[in-house]
Amino acid sequence: MICVEFLAQPDGRVMGFRVEGHSGYAEEGADIVCAAVSSAAYLIVNSVTEVRGVSPLCLRAEEGDMLFRIEPKDEPVCRDFFAGLRLHLTGLEEQYPEYLEVSYLEV
Repeated sequence: MICVEFLAQPDGRVMGFRVEGHSGYAEEGADIVCAAVSSAAYLIVNSVTEVRGVSPLCLRAEEGDMLFRIEPKDEPVCRDFFAGLRLHLTGLEEQYPEYLEVSYLEV
């Protein structure tokens, strides 16, 4: 199962996200759930860092593991990107509940 945690402040502001695991939906190279989650996560990271010019507080991307965290000062610039990612991933979670779990972690 893929676990996605949005890293949120007590007031609800999202400061980043963590993606861990593999869905197990299909074999490597044919797993549409993994592909959808990975593609969405990389789109957000690339949009925030390369298009909007935000320097991440933390960025780690390895096989089956991604962590992306911003500084509080950058939250207003990133808010809509994170909201879009949340909508996309919760939609996937509704379609594939046994392969993807989306949650929030207070930081």
